[in-house]
Amino acid sequence: MAFENPSRDEIKELLRSAGNIAVVGLSDKPDRTSYMVSQAMQSRGYRIIPVNPSADEILGEKCYAKLADIPEPVDIVNVFRRSEYCAEVAKEAAEINAKVLWLQLGVVSEEAAQIGAEHGMTVIMDRCIKVEDSILLGKEQR
Repeated sequence: MAFENPSRDEIKELLRSAGNIAVVGLSDKPDRTSYMVSQAMQSRGYRIIPVNPSADEILGEKCYAKLADIPEPVDIVNVFRRSEYCAEVAKEAAEINAKVLWLQLGVVSEEAAQIGAEHGMTVIMDRCIKVEDSILLGKEQR
């Protein structure tokens, strides 16, 4: 059966209730999409937790080498990695009991989607979290 993203209403509720968002592949370079998207989400009131083994701090937040190193619960794992790395990220997200596996715009992995679904995660692929937040929540306060 072909993968389908959740409905816009479901995505809206996921964003409304999101606590911590771990961003896998968050760059410390301000000109990168991952940085710009995460900075925008942070300015909207979301808690961003950077996951990048090459940095100590990004956007004023302590950076972690991998998802398992994060010492607090994670609601959404937002992935800025190439598709071929997403299955491994999905396994790591399952190990930390993340609720949502979100693969950014242009990132698609049927294997990651299957892993996420098998572990009870909501899976979103090929969608930008910042765009969805803007469309669905607009100026609504978090």
